[in-house]
Amino acid sequence: MQMERRGFVVGAAALGVAGAAVAQEKTPMYGLIGRMLAQPGQRDALAVILMDGAGAMPGCLSYVVARDPTNADAIWITEVWDSAASHQASLKLPAVQAAISKARPIIAGFGERFETEPVGGFGLPA
Repeated sequence: MQMERRGFVVGAAALGVAGAAVAQEKTPMYGLIGRMLAQPGQRDALAVILMDGAGAMPGCLSYVVARDPTNADAIWITEVWDSAASHQASLKLPAVQAAISKARPIIAGFGERFETEPVGGFGLPA
């Protein structure tokens, strides 16, 4: 009787873990890592504009703007969203639209762009 109960508890725990993994798979987080090139000497100004426009974006879990140490005119933007839909919706927000308009004249181009599905990390939901 003790072995049957123990087997049931272990089995139920395994099902609970498997169920949690399936629940996470239904709405994966959305990640975006991209390199942006500023007009010569405008990298810091571009970074400020992008950070100012990142205020209240529903669904944004992390938004990091970083200087590229190998290129004086490049920045990297690393984003984590609760879903791809939240990221798409953010592009229509007035603050984001204003930042895009303000930044456009000093953007020289774009480099690499990677979409990811974050699974967790410090500061992100488990």
